[in-house]
Parts: sequence; structure tokens; C-alpha cells
Amino acid sequence: MKELRVLVLLLFFFSGNSLVTGQEVLYLSLDSAQQYALEYNIILQNAGLAVDEADKMVWEMIASGLPQVDASLDYTNFLGYSIELRFDESMPPTEIESKPTSNMNLMVNQLIFSGSYIVGLQTSRIYKTLSKKNYEKTTVDIKKQVIESYYNILVAERVHEIYSKNLENIRDAYKKTRAMYQAGILEITDVDQLSVQVNQLEDAVRSAERQTELAYNLLRLQLGLDTETGISLTESLDQILKRQNFDATLLHPFNLNENIDYQLIDFQEDISEKQVALEKMNYLPTITGFYNYTYKFLTTDFDMTPPNMIGLNMRVPIFSSGLRKAKLDQAKIQYETTQNNKALLEDQLLISEKQCRFNLSTALEQYESQKKNVEVSKRVYDNIALKYEQGMVSSLDLTTANNNYLQAENNYIGAMMQLMQAQLELDKLLNKI
Repeated sequence: MKELRVLVLLLFFFSGNSLVTGQEVLYLSLDSAQQYALEYNIILQNAGLAVDEADKMVWEMIASGLPQVDASLDYTNFLGYSIELRFDESMPPTEIESKPTSNMNLMVNQLIFSGSYIVGLQTSRIYKTLSKKNYEKTTVDIKKQVIESYYNILVAERVHEIYSKNLENIRDAYKKTRAMYQAGILEITDVDQLSVQVNQLEDAVRSAERQTELAYNLLRLQLGLDTETGISLTESLDQILKRQNFDATLLHPFNLNENIDYQLIDFQEDISEKQVALEKMNYLPTITGFYNYTYKFLTTDFDMTPPNMIGLNMRVPIFSSGLRKAKLDQAKIQYETTQNNKALLEDQLLISEKQCRFNLSTALEQYESQKKNVEVSKRVYDNIALKYEQGMVSSLDLTTANNNYLQAENNYIGAMMQLMQAQLELDKLLNKI
């Protein structure tokens, strides 16, 4: 019976439900958090809808050049109106009564030639590809945001853990110091110094708790979760750092054509070029053909309209008072502007690559340095704390060593976060996220 109760508890634990509060808990590794966001993030869903919309726009453009069929049905009644025809002055007029008429018309139109249609179809296909690239860029941005939020949570929890443990140690020292003061061994100044330290650490712990909750809420928003859903991260900062290969990232070559931002502006340049071609096509004629079939339910005695009719229509642009030229010049200016922006982006990306590599190298050096510093500061603090318990140093020495240790921990966590952020920025530039 005991084993059965243990099994039930384990099932509830691994199903992600809290037995105490009934709150749903989502257990996430860094990779699973990214995958969850790709499935449920609303911004990414809208980007996917934009791709679907672009696909429909392509079909809309294709359909405009395919046969268009329309049907109409009409009925006309002249309410007994009659027409008088006189063929000779010596003869009485002939009355012709207007009979009701009813026709069904079937009209088929077909575009035969239009330069605008050809270029427009090409442009719509480029636009569809551009929307897919925008979706890829949004995917990269969402993954990067989720990674950053994951890091921020782990950092906030690490800070909270350090402050909490440190607070516990300082409280213990404060209680012992107060007892020694009451026994007349120490002065009130020692008690006051540690009291201030305790208050500062309590404020730091509460601040870390708020920062942690804020980081969790941001991740919930990115994952498309409500505020009642609990999140438990299954990876630590150390685990993530261990699997990072910083040297390989630094040695990875930068291919400009693989960068998503460069790919986007490349497609924008294609669209601007097609817009110039589209304006040029407005100088060419447009040819359409049609077929009309009329079925007559009711007709007059003198109806001479044929039931079948075909024809061609050609519209030739002749003079527009400079309107077409103005539009063409504007398209050329926009195309040139896009080319300039592309060249500017190319320079910016090349500079960013050098800066990102420099930032990563610097962050790696600072991380190693701060890692050593925190180890030394911890040893110093432990040594001072031991001497304080033995009465060999004052409370001022203890608080100073504690502050130095906390500062070293903060610097170390900051260097760790800076290192992971530098790695993330370079990965995004190299399109490796």
C-alpha cells in the first residue's frame, strides 16, 4: 500500500501538476522552451498567416490573367407600349406592340497580352518568398528572445540563491554577536554593523524575488502562456555554459549571403527592380478577347441580335501628360535607394561581425578572470568568518569581506551573462540560432 502511494505521488509530480496548489507546471529545457514558443507564440503565428496571405495574393495575380466568366439574366416589359410605323403617306400607320423580352447572357473574357500582368506575377512570387524570409527572421528573433529570457531567469535565481545563503550566514553571525554583546564581550557597534548588513541583504533578497518573477512573466508572454501556468527550468547556467563552444564560434566564417537581414534586403531590391519594370510595361498595349453568348427566353418580332459573338479589344496608351513618366522616375529612385540601403547594410554587417567577435573574446577573458576572483573572495570571506567566530577580527572586517564576496559574485554573474549574450549575438549574425 505504501508503494502505491509513492507511485501516485510520482505520477502527479512528473505530470507537471502541483499537489499543493493544483497549478499546472511546465518543465522546460532551453531547447524545449524555444520549440514551445515556435508553436504557440502569437507574433510568430501572425508571421505564418502573412505567408499564407502572400500565397493567396500570388493566386489572385495568376487568376486575374485566366478566363473570367460572368452570367446575367434580364427581363424587360414595356407595359403595352406600341410603336407606329408609316411607310407611305397614303397608307395608315402600322402599330407594332412591344413585347416583353428576357435574355440570359454568358460573357467570357480572356487576357491575351499585358506587360503589367507578367511583371506583376513575377513580383507577387518574389513577395511570397520575402514573406517566408520575414517568417524566418521572426523565428530567429523569437528564439533569441526566449533564450535571453531563459538566461535572465537563471541569473535572477542564481542571485536570489547567493543572497539568501549569504543572508542566512549573516543572520547567524548577527545572533551570535548580539548574544556576545549582551554578555558584555562586544560593543553595540558590532551589533549595529551586522544589523545594517542583514537589512541590506533582506532588501536584496526581496528585489531578487521580484526580478525572478518578472523574468518568468516575460517568458510566459513569449511562450503564449497565461499567468497561472507555472514554469520550471530544467537546465542551469553551468550546464548551458559547458556545452558552448566559444572557440568554434569565433573561428566560424561569416557568409554575408547567409545573414537573414541581408537576404531580406536582397529580396526588397528585387521587388524594387520589378516595380521599375512594371511602370515601363504601362507604355505597352493591353489586349483582351471576349466571347458572348445570349439565350433569349422572350424576344421581339424584329430582334436581330445574334446569339454568339466574339471580339478583341486593344487598349493603347498614347498620352498621359507625363503621368507614366513620373511614376517610372519614382520607381527608379526607390530602386536606387534600396541599392544604397543594401550597400549600407553590407558595411554595417561586416563591422558588426568584427565587433561581435571582439565582444565575445573580451567577454570570455572577463569571465575567466571573474571566475577566479569569486573563488578567491569566497576563500577570504570564509577565513574572515572563521576568525570572527574566534574573536580575532571585528564585525567591520566581516562585513567588508562579505561585501567584497557579494561584489565578486555579482561581477561573476554579470560576466557570465555578458559572455552568453555575446555568444548569442554572434550566433544570430552567423545565422546559427
